[in-house]
Amino acid sequence: MSIVALERVTFAGLTSEKERLLDDLHRFGCLEIIPCDQPGATPVHDGPSGPARDALKFLLSSPHRRRQIRDPERFDADAVERKALQLQSQLQTLHEERDDLIQRLELIRPFGKFRFASIEAMGDLRLWFYVVPHDQMSGVESALSESTSNNNSAWQTVNRDARFCYVAVVSIDEPIDIPVPRVRIGSRSPDELAKRRDDVEFAIEDVQAERISLTRWCLLFARSLTELEDAAARRQAAGQTLDADPVFALQAWVPSDRVNELAEYAKQKGILFEHRPPVQGERPPTLMRNMSQTEAGEDLVNFYMTPGYWTWDPSGVVFVSFAIFFAMILADAGYALLLGVGLLAIWRRLGRPPQGDGAWIAASDIEQGEPELQRSMGQRFRPMLLLIVVFSLIYGVLVGSYFGVSPSTDSLLGRFNVLDMSNSQLMMGVSVLVGGLHVILANLMDARRYVDWRDGLPSLGWAMAVGGGLVAGAGYAMPQLGVLTTFGGGLVVIGLLVVVGFTARHEKPVRRLVGGLIGLTKISAAFGDVLSYLRLFALGLASASLATAFNDMAAGLHGSFPRLGLLFALLVLLFGHALNLLLGVSSGVIHGLRLNVIEFFNWGLKDEGRRFTPFRRKEGSLWN
Repeated sequence: MSIVALERVTFAGLTSEKERLLDDLHRFGCLEIIPCDQPGATPVHDGPSGPARDALKFLLSSPHRRRQIRDPERFDADAVERKALQLQSQLQTLHEERDDLIQRLELIRPFGKFRFASIEAMGDLRLWFYVVPHDQMSGVESALSESTSNNNSAWQTVNRDARFCYVAVVSIDEPIDIPVPRVRIGSRSPDELAKRRDDVEFAIEDVQAERISLTRWCLLFARSLTELEDAAARRQAAGQTLDADPVFALQAWVPSDRVNELAEYAKQKGILFEHRPPVQGERPPTLMRNMSQTEAGEDLVNFYMTPGYWTWDPSGVVFVSFAIFFAMILADAGYALLLGVGLLAIWRRLGRPPQGDGAWIAASDIEQGEPELQRSMGQRFRPMLLLIVVFSLIYGVLVGSYFGVSPSTDSLLGRFNVLDMSNSQLMMGVSVLVGGLHVILANLMDARRYVDWRDGLPSLGWAMAVGGGLVAGAGYAMPQLGVLTTFGGGLVVIGLLVVVGFTARHEKPVRRLVGGLIGLTKISAAFGDVLSYLRLFALGLASASLATAFNDMAAGLHGSFPRLGLLFALLVLLFGHALNLLLGVSSGVIHGLRLNVIEFFNWGLKDEGRRFTPFRRKEGSLWN
């Protein structure tokens, strides 16, 4: 598990060789093109959502579909895509216009039927409309009476209902000092608005008919998605080269272990090829490479942020720590067994091999109107889900909770109960210890990433300070080991002195001291972040308390009702523990992620990067 080393490569050759080079690199699929600084250069978008997929989604969402054509010789994917996107844009415009017309008709209906005469026929007079609440009508009457007395204008209340009066004003200019805004209905009469609404609805029906007719190509279009996306990416890549006829140049980021292959290819094709490692100041993309067992940790990391190229890959740490935090929040072996049974039931389904990079749509799904997305995430998350179940089971046994029931101390399970959830001091200490170790690990991993070890000393100092605080806390909790308090306090002082001395080590002495003192302001952040892990104890205690409460409630119902008590008790147990399990899983996911991406990343990952996006074919790429 690490961030893959990249190199910046440059290809240069004759313009006549450009198309062949792009085709080969697209098929090779292991580089990310660097857009050149020239007009028209655009980034490559390799994501699953593009114009072709938008067009397919538009056709599949049609309320009616035609029988599928299966003869590919009669199919033009580009034409179908263009037509579908055109209809989608046209339909959206028509819907917006119809909604606007309906709104205007609703506003104008209380004023009755009328039509607008020309400005010349009106003698430059215009109509102004107002919807006035009854409690403001007196103020409007006063304003209109004063306004009409000063110029050639008139007004009248043309309608009223339980809430409003509808006032029409005839004047050259808009009346002033009216306490309510005028109604903007445009320059068309009610009949004209109604006629245009009908025309728009007819146009919508015509577009929908064309859309339905176009759905006969859904099956063939779905099979052509990768081809269309490859063509789009290929066109974008062609605009990212530096062209100075008769030569061109292309730059890209490439994993260092693939540079030799590209060099050999360029030598065979007679193309100039150069490569070099990135230098400080450059921001290469981040390509993380993990074992298949810990790939889910990489997904969790990328869910929040992508580490910068010059940092480190936290996937393995997040993979394990997330499972530990989830187990401490669930805090029940019985719930862990239920999760294990559920995982066993879906294990084979999660293990299905991926069906390519994007979504595939089966012919039967299209004909039945239920497109299905096939994802590869199940295989990636199987190891993590298994680890969560194992850790939850182990921790549940250690705290001695089985659906809220604790075994007796004489039983076999009772002998493994070494953590007492009711002992708040002990469980808070365990949570703080876990949090402190997590923060220490983050600082140690950040310290080791620097080329110059002195740049990592501030992180090492914070690790010493947090570790010293844990040791001092242990000495305070166990007076018989009072020497730990002195040792821990000394470790804290040494760590903070390192922070002061090396936080701004590249500055001049005075600025270095000031920068170091400013760095000490993170003491409160370190204290708060470590205490934030107390949520592990609080949520675990809440889960155990709820389970016990539901058990007590069921026992009370069973004893209170001789006949129906057992049924009520079973219902309470079923509903209560199902609800508690749902809350436990939700809390485990949310807070397990939070402690990793907030507290841990805050100390361990100082720079955010962007993911490596290879220029490759959706199908047939040579890069694994």
